Amino acid sequence: MNQIVPKIDARIIEKIVANQREELDYRRTRRYCYRQEVELVDLNSPQAQVVIGVRRSGKSTLCFQALEQAHINYAYADFDDERLRGITAMQLDDVLEVLYKCYGDFKHIFLDEIQNIEGWHLFVNRLLRMGMHVVVTGSNANLLSSELATHLTGRNKEIHLYPFSFAEYCAFKSVDVTSMSTKGVALRRKAFDDYMCEGGFPEKMSMDDSSAYVDDLTKNVLVRDIEQRHHVVHKDAFERISNHLLNICPTILSANDLTTMFNVKSKSTIGNYVQYLQEAFLLIEVQKYSYKSKIRMTQSKVYAVDVAMMNQRENAFAGDNVGWRLETIVLVELKRRARIKNLDIYYLKERSGECDFIVCRANKVLQCIQVSYDISNPKTLKRELNGLLLASKQTKCDNLLLLTDNVNQETQVTGMTVKIQPVHERCLDR
Repeated sequence: MNQIVPKIDARIIEKIVANQREELDYRRTRRYCYRQEVELVDLNSPQAQVVIGVRRSGKSTLCFQALEQAHINYAYADFDDERLRGITAMQLDDVLEVLYKCYGDFKHIFLDEIQNIEGWHLFVNRLLRMGMHVVVTGSNANLLSSELATHLTGRNKEIHLYPFSFAEYCAFKSVDVTSMSTKGVALRRKAFDDYMCEGGFPEKMSMDDSSAYVDDLTKNVLVRDIEQRHHVVHKDAFERISNHLLNICPTILSANDLTTMFNVKSKSTIGNYVQYLQEAFLLIEVQKYSYKSKIRMTQSKVYAVDVAMMNQRENAFAGDNVGWRLETIVLVELKRRARIKNLDIYYLKERSGECDFIVCRANKVLQCIQVSYDISNPKTLKRELNGLLLASKQTKCDNLLLLTDNVNQETQVTGMTVKIQPVHERCLDR
């Protein structure tokens, strides 16, 4: 039997909104790192601006920055607040009334983690019909996208936010990204080594002791964003599978292997679990490059959303493989830019070899990319170059890039030019 949660009194809502306004005032005293996605938030649009991404990636701060730099009066409500647990869509009018009392007249409203309220989309749709400019954040792609598609057709714009890029990490840490002095280059390289270990969760970087941060965050996502929302029955099995996938990322998914390993009766259950992890942004999917839709849809490769997820959880050992970590950083950077530049990212795998990333715009291949931490061994270098040559042959693309730790040069292979570049430099290129 479902527990009946009592209606929240309007006076309680008023107190919560007042407290949250004080939090906004505190935010105005802090220094923030500029994020490129701020420019994607259109505060004059009649569409709802929907910022989505993994928990603690900085969605709220991004919206705050966009609204603050516009110098406009706006109202703010954060529904990821334990005091608002159990609030229903029917009470959103009470919240709106309190917001008017607290902020006066406004035409812009910022609704943080609104997906926690069932039926929120109807309220947002009504605000849009009233001419309100709405900014929304959420940590579950499917819940947002499905409800937006059903009730806000053509009236929403999705902005996908990832944890800090290396460029943003440097800005936050005050690392000089332009100096070519010996000291400047060395400090950048050290910063990248730290980034490759620490990851890019903004809040984590301000903590003196962040040892439990990622583990707690992962558990929070698994329980709150997935188990509770999707009513997962076999919670222990789901959590073991989730942590296993994060441990072995990047990896090509095999439902057969997972059903056998974890004694799950149905491959469809495994498929659901993986979908939940993607919807909550813990995993990023990369499809196989192919003209056949069936192959693209069934042979996916998955990556962790941030390298911190690979080694900063209990019983996690994936962090020992720097090659996997470097590849993950490249993938997330590519995905971050793909959203802005309207690109698609695939991987290529044939019996004769493989290439890590194929960058496309529609059906045109723009670039083939290999990632290898250390290419000092001639056999390793030959393998990576052969993967690029295979990709070039398959895609008819001659823009070939090999990303590595600390080599910057061009090389000729069977008449093809391959650019070799350190990942940290590539991440700072715009």
